[in-house]
Amino acid sequence: MASRPKVYVAGPLGFSESGRRYHESVVLPALVDAGFEPLDPWVLEAAELAVFALERGHRDRIARLPDVNRAIGARNAELIRAASCVLAILDGSDVDSGTAAEIGYAAARSRPVVGLRTDLRPGGDNEATTVNLQVEWFVESTGGTICTTLDRAIQALTRLVAAGGN
Repeated sequence: MASRPKVYVAGPLGFSESGRRYHESVVLPALVDAGFEPLDPWVLEAAELAVFALERGHRDRIARLPDVNRAIGARNAELIRAASCVLAILDGSDVDSGTAAEIGYAAARSRPVVGLRTDLRPGGDNEATTVNLQVEWFVESTGGTICTTLDRAIQALTRLVAAGGN
């Protein structure tokens, strides 16, 4: 059996309960159904979860967060390097700063990026952009595009992977 192309799923969905639900019950299964292996940055190690479970301001939380933050950042960079392509969730009044960084890193590593923006609010710097013009440029510089539905984003990922032979 051929291996499935790996897609890193960048985005801020893990920060809210409704976002996590959409990420876990819609986005990830749709990618699997389309033949991809999702690389999920929201899967945390037990020790990391234990730190985040501590009350904000707790002495142990404050002491351990720097190491946890570095571990998560390094793991996400490793996942991007292991990916064939990236699906970047671009919803919000502005593109999430972590997602923007992941898009830039993926572009620098020659990983195609497809953006998904289902948000109805205008998010571009001007009438000619969908999101921040620099983010949009990085997406397009990889051969990617910005889509308004998950189905179209998955179709775009499929075309990019087929074109790249990944």
